[in-house]
Amino acid sequence: MSRIGRLPIVIPQGVTVTLSDNNTVTVKGGLGTLTRSFAPAMGIEVKDGHVYVTRQDDQKKNKALHGLTRVLINNMIVGVSKGYEKVLTINGVGYKVAVTGPNQLTFNVGYSHPVVVDAPQGITLSANGNDVTVKGIDKELVGQTAANIKRIRIPDPYHLYGIRYKDEVLVKKEGKTAGK
Repeated sequence: MSRIGRLPIVIPQGVTVTLSDNNTVTVKGGLGTLTRSFAPAMGIEVKDGHVYVTRQDDQKKNKALHGLTRVLINNMIVGVSKGYEKVLTINGVGYKVAVTGPNQLTFNVGYSHPVVVDAPQGITLSANGNDVTVKGIDKELVGQTAANIKRIRIPDPYHLYGIRYKDEVLVKKEGKTAGK
């Protein structure tokens, strides 16, 4: 059995998990509702305040899906109860970010034009100084939105100018040495 897949998922108070046709799981909580369909080879069962995930057989594909299905359901439960957050920081001379509308940010990061980012539905963007916060209930969407923002200006390895995650450790490269 998969070590991750066999672990039961505890359903916290205030969260409801419902199963419907075609292995569709709906999770409702204080922050919102998430719905996702899973492979029919996975057996999903809700009982006694826990969610259990089982697999039909030991085929390689089903073994891989077993742990994945369990983790995705757990991410949904954590998302609707606590939410997810990624913090990015902007570093560079003259680099700045400003809130220009509801869930819209404008970045000035060394290009000849400002870069405007609109948040996808379900994501909240905020800026505080040179920090940008991406919040939401869907872990995948929060991570993808943060990655898209980071891609606007990837950090330079010599000066470390650019957009990076707050907890990301970058190694600064040494520049050229003078003469012989």
